[in-house]
Amino acid sequence: MGCILKGGGGLYSRVTVGAVLLAAGSGSRMGHRPKSLLELGGVPLIRRQLIALSGAGVDEVVVVLGHYADRIEEAVKEFPVTLVRNPDPDAGQISSLRLGLQALSAKLDAVLVALADQPLINSQDINDLIGAYKKRPEGAQVVQPTVDGLPGNPVMFSTEVRDQILAGAANVGCRQWQSANPEQVHAWVSTNNRYRTDVDTLEDIEALAARTGHRLKWPADLMVTA
Repeated sequence: MGCILKGGGGLYSRVTVGAVLLAAGSGSRMGHRPKSLLELGGVPLIRRQLIALSGAGVDEVVVVLGHYADRIEEAVKEFPVTLVRNPDPDAGQISSLRLGLQALSAKLDAVLVALADQPLINSQDINDLIGAYKKRPEGAQVVQPTVDGLPGNPVMFSTEVRDQILAGAANVGCRQWQSANPEQVHAWVSTNNRYRTDVDTLEDIEALAARTGHRLKWPADLMVTA
């Protein structure tokens, strides 16, 4: 199976990667607006994530929607992805994760879980994570970027972990699996702050602009005027 890794990087075993992109939240701390539709350079964050995943050669993507599903679906409809709707998105992120994992095909080597509210993640960041997964220590089944000792995203894990999560109780997600199996988790040390950058609040938008110069903007119909 040894062949040249897509995107270069020398001779490695080909890893078939499926991604779950989570975009089902209510955005309650954003004034109940969909964070994934915030725009950077005129491009919605969810589209930027899909472009990054595609550019990194990810083989399959499942997007999990919930709140604002119709509106978000309109923004991604031309992408060749599987759309899944969480009928009860208020049940929490774990419920969306499990729906996404269930929707992935069986013929994968690894799964990458991405968040739709990370504005700066690009295809090189995804490539670097895939590279770290391929070079993970023996026995490691989960690779999580760690910046300044703090966990980041996306996270990547084996299909065995996916199967074990889905075989577990409804309240078991990736974080719970990691807590139960710390010896199989590789904290991949990185200096790349993009893995730690997300936006949950209006204050996060301002902090991002102050720190990086990148200004996120709402599409016109989602702007709130005084």
